[in-house]
Parts: sequence; C-alpha cells; structure tokens
Amino acid sequence: MIKMRISWKSRGRHNFLNFQKTMTQKDSAITPVNDLSLQKEKDRAEWAHKVEILCEALPYMRKFAGETFVVKFGGSAMGGDTNLKNFAKNIVLLKHVGINPIVVHGGGPQIGQMLNKLNIKSHFVDGLRVTDADTVEVVEMVLAGSINKMIVKEINRAGGKAIGLCGKDGDMIRARKVSKTQKDPDSNIEKILNLGFVGEPYHIDPEILAMFEDSDVIPVIAPIGIGDNGETFNINADTVAGAIAGAMQAAKLIILSDVDGVMLPNGELVSHLNAATARQMIADGVITGGMIPKVETCLNALEKNVGHAHILNGAVDNILLMEIFTESGAGTMIL
Repeated sequence: MIKMRISWKSRGRHNFLNFQKTMTQKDSAITPVNDLSLQKEKDRAEWAHKVEILCEALPYMRKFAGETFVVKFGGSAMGGDTNLKNFAKNIVLLKHVGINPIVVHGGGPQIGQMLNKLNIKSHFVDGLRVTDADTVEVVEMVLAGSINKMIVKEINRAGGKAIGLCGKDGDMIRARKVSKTQKDPDSNIEKILNLGFVGEPYHIDPEILAMFEDSDVIPVIAPIGIGDNGETFNINADTVAGAIAGAMQAAKLIILSDVDGVMLPNGELVSHLNAATARQMIADGVITGGMIPKVETCLNALEKNVGHAHILNGAVDNILLMEIFTESGAGTMIL
C-alpha cells in the first residue's frame, strides 16, 4: 500500500515538473508582433457595459440571498428549445447567487397536441380544460412526464441539479374538485358544471420543498394534485405556483407567460401596481380576459405573505434576470 502511494506521488511530481517545464518554455518563447493578441475598443466598451450591469445587480443579489422564489413557467412561454435553454440558464444563475428557485410549469399547448394525436376530444370552460378519466391520464403523462423531464434535463445541462416532482409525490399537493357554476342567459338560473378531474389545491406540504432550500437541488413541479380518495387532479399551473409561494412564504411569485404584464388601454405596460389598484382595475374593466386570473393569483399570494408578485413575458430572453436584478424591471410587479 505504501509503495503504491509513493508510486503515484512520484508520477504526480514527474507530471507536474513536465507541465512546469512546458509552461516555462512557452512563456519564454518570443511571439511575433503580428501574432500578438490585441485589445479592441469595441470589445472593451461592450465588456465595460456588462461590468456595469453586474455592479447594478450586486445589491439585489445580496438582498435576495437565501430567499425563495417560485417561478411559474407557462406552456405557452416555453416556445422553442432556445427559449427553454435560456430559462434554464437563468434559473441556474439564481441558484448560484444564493436564491432558492422553485419551478412550477404548465403545458396546455403540449397537452392539446397529445390529445389530438390520440384523437381524444377536449373543450374548455372559463379557461379550464374539461378533464375526464381518459384525458387526465394524458394530462399526467404530458405534465409529470415529458414536459417535466425536459425542463429538468435543460436545467441540469445548464449546470444545475434539478429533480422533477408532481403534487402526488409525498402528497405534496392535496387537491379537491373545482366547483364551477354557469348562468343560463335565458332563464338566469345557475347550473353546476362538471369539469371532471379539474382540481384546486387546498393544502401544500411545505416540508418537502423546505428540504431543498439548503441544498443544490432545484425542484421542478408539475401541477398535478392528489385527492383524498387517491384521485388525480389536473390543476391550473398559475394556481399551483401561487399556492406553493404562499405555503413557502416566498419572497417572490413570478409568473412567466406569453404576455408582457398588465397593460393600460393605450398599450402601455404597467411597471408597479399595488393590490388595491389592481382590484380596482379589474372592477373597472381595465384588466380583462386571461389577465384577470393571473392577477387574482398574485393577489391571493400577497394575502398569504408572499413578498411581491410579478407577471412577465417568458418569451423574452433573460427576462427573469432583468426583472430581478435591475432597477427598472421588465414586466409588472404587484405589491
């Protein structure tokens, strides 16, 4: 055993001396003037600008170190491979500067594509996909399977350590059936709608996710919940992200979608918005359509002591970093 140790030590010293000799020879060699590496003014200006950005980001890095961010990555925001790769790099960077990101993803467009391939018809009521027994199997397969693992793979390739989860794992997301009513326009009578296995979370177990906070692991969560009788529920990803942010007392809930944020009627993007104003804008019809449930998810999260909520366009490269680490931001922050 001792001889082996000496042998390896001798070999290591021999390799080091050869390396040192080679480097000495290389350093002492005279490089022709035409082969010298030159600084270019354009490159210096570009790098100086990047250094300024890093200096601007430093106070935010210090401020948010150790904090938990819940980031919802929508199916429509995923776009192509380039967009997913960019998102993965942003998430890994957040982890490396001491922030604890929790990723919750959607996958509506991908579910629709798979249902079409399998010739399974589906329809929507108030933005929720009616989910029967056949459909919920496909939903789980796509969300907890292909999409979840695709995001995990890209985060790992970007230098992170991601693991894929869904709400069934450890009974993390307990859910119940969504109850919806619809008013008949002729009789004005409300009728109860059967949306099948569409659920809403009523309990999030924070202990499971808390285990990852002091580790290198980045959890990636598919919005599938489990019922009290073992049923599988398809849950809106925004809703799951908001519920997890509340349960974790997150510093930020960030919703990445295919919209820039809250827009005024003249097309201008609202940068900062307090909760009272947001509610008034919904009541006045300024916030409409699909933006209403997103803003309501943000408001619900704020009521559960989440620090701030953000709505951003996930199709824009590095949008996460622009929103978090710059003074101006890049979307709408609700506080």
